Amino acid sequence: MMFWYDHDVSGWGWFAMSAGMVLFWALIITAVVLLIRALYTPHEHTHAPPPTAPTPTPEDILRERLARGEIDEEEYRRRLSTLRADPLKKT
Repeated sequence: MMFWYDHDVSGWGWFAMSAGMVLFWALIITAVVLLIRALYTPHEHTHAPPPTAPTPTPEDILRERLARGEIDEEEYRRRLSTLRADPLKKT
């Protein structure tokens, strides 16, 4: 009859089982929390890049050159008329 009581779990066995169960449930709860946070938080890397400045047109560049004094008004008007002329029309 002593045989049945001789193979019982000792105090360390109960401690190991209890600690294992606590660790098991801590891992399960942590995994669920991380999964919920990953699904419901916005991702920071999905933001669109900031808009870039528009490329200046040839007329804008010509206007800036006139404003800086690189060309005079006569040169400005001549080049502006050249820019606005029909490129297919030969004169």
